Amino acid sequence: MINPLDHPLTAALQDKIDQKTKPLGSLGRLEALALRIGLIQNTLSPTLTNPAIVIFAGDHGIAANGVSAYPQSVTAQMVANFLAGGAAISVIAKHNRLDLWIVDAGVNADLNRHPKLIEAKIGKGTRNFLDAPAMTESECAQAMQAGADIVQERHRAECNCIGFGEMGIGNTSSASLLMHCLTGIPLAQCVGRGTGLSDAQLSHKLSILNQALARHPGQRDPLAALSIFGGFEIAMMAGAYLKAAELGMLIIVDGFIAGSALLVAAKCHPEVLDYCVFSHVSDEQGHRALLDHFGAQALLDLELRLGEGSGAALAYPLIISAVAMLNEMASFAEAGVDGG
Repeated sequence: MINPLDHPLTAALQDKIDQKTKPLGSLGRLEALALRIGLIQNTLSPTLTNPAIVIFAGDHGIAANGVSAYPQSVTAQMVANFLAGGAAISVIAKHNRLDLWIVDAGVNADLNRHPKLIEAKIGKGTRNFLDAPAMTESECAQAMQAGADIVQERHRAECNCIGFGEMGIGNTSSASLLMHCLTGIPLAQCVGRGTGLSDAQLSHKLSILNQALARHPGQRDPLAALSIFGGFEIAMMAGAYLKAAELGMLIIVDGFIAGSALLVAAKCHPEVLDYCVFSHVSDEQGHRALLDHFGAQALLDLELRLGEGSGAALAYPLIISAVAMLNEMASFAEAGVDGG
């Protein structure tokens, strides 16, 4: 069960923010961010403990149809890069003091053990949804439960702020189809260049995805759409969002693919959105429309389209600043300043 936020606390939080030594509203959206964090934690003095980024990695059968500029083998290679500390998210997380975990949700390879690698493989990649549903209903449910269990473990380690990233060649195709099915936005407006497709490659990708829709028409139920078009990593993220909200954690939402997983979760339990802070607007086509669907305003617009949770990690210092402002900035009365 996801509890609604304690809206009666809104007035007290807003008053605390308004009494800081500054012109009313002068810290702009940082004030709204502080308010949201206080409501999520149900306190006038929120704290951030053991913040983490969890990256879910999985392969997609649709990659065989040339929807990505990179081969499927890159998924496993990038997981190794994450664990070696060489990826963008590895560097950003390290310097922002975010605990980074990698999950093998369904990579099409046997991965070497590592202290930061969580083994949760459902299978070696999903089926090709041009031929059959990507996952069975049982596999989808298993993946969602695995995501929930992973978040539960982070919560036991006293993490109260968490962001989710992903890695999986072909996963923008899954995300685009989920967005189309669950929002009704035309598919052409949901499909982007992913890993950097040319115009011809983008046209081919759209053609393949239209064929998939014709193969599986009329998917509006979130879990059915997830089973048919999703990936193991997207299903795990959906389960992770729901569990994090249930546990009252602050959730930092990354980009387009992470957003598609949140879309599934929100169609199941809309209350999950109350616990989310949207980190950035991705440069992937469709993401801005997806944010509009959520009624969300992202903190950053850096033209990112990397995934990995990189946008979530980059936004974390703003979250730190919002909490510090709420807890440490003097009020007019404390500072002896005339607030007018």
